[in-house]
Amino acid sequence: MMLSGNDWQALAITLQLAGISTALLLLIGLPLAAWRVRKQTRLRQVLDAILALPLVLPPTVLGFYLLVLFAPNTSLGAGWQWLTGHGLAFSFTGLVLGSVIYSLPFVVQPLTVAFREIPPNLLEAAASLGASRWERLRRVVMPLLRRGLLVAATLGFAHTLGEFGVVMMLGGSIPGETQVVSIALFQHVEALRYAEAHRLAACLLGLSFLLLLLVYGLGDPRLSSSASAAAPLR
Repeated sequence: MMLSGNDWQALAITLQLAGISTALLLLIGLPLAAWRVRKQTRLRQVLDAILALPLVLPPTVLGFYLLVLFAPNTSLGAGWQWLTGHGLAFSFTGLVLGSVIYSLPFVVQPLTVAFREIPPNLLEAAASLGASRWERLRRVVMPLLRRGLLVAATLGFAHTLGEFGVVMMLGGSIPGETQVVSIALFQHVEALRYAEAHRLAACLLGLSFLLLLLVYGLGDPRLSSSASAAAPLR
């Protein structure tokens, strides 16, 4: 499949964005999912509603509010400008932050299901045998979470690949920095370059299909089905 130099660049940025976002999503999602399983309070219900917003809000709405939040005249935008010397909006860093917020529910949900499937008696037995909290985490919890982690990572990565509204509002289309595959594809269609659009779309379609095939091939339908549906968090 012959892609142009700009398309290869857009694909590289997309994969880089998806990889960094997925790593951050797992770092945030693991403790968040564990907290959701342990706590049954009204605060958790409020948090669930906030986490579910990216599932029901149009991506352009979320992207618009993030653009306003990251603007140089806000505390966050001005603080970032002071620390780094460049703006947060229309930057790759801004895209990463937006992607993490946009894809967070798709990572937290399968991790929550995985935590709920851990039998409490196993942890109690390990504690009774003298295992420390770290040993219980390493030898009991993490092996049981392995499949849930793979599902969450794959879904977070795949979901980032297909982002359009958020990245369009937040990053625009700066070649080599914020122009991802979905934006490049849109520009090909807008310019009536359908052959280039077909090649780029086929590349993204094949990659997305392989990632979803991995999710559904992991062997636990409870994890894959709960994470793949665009429904509010439960």
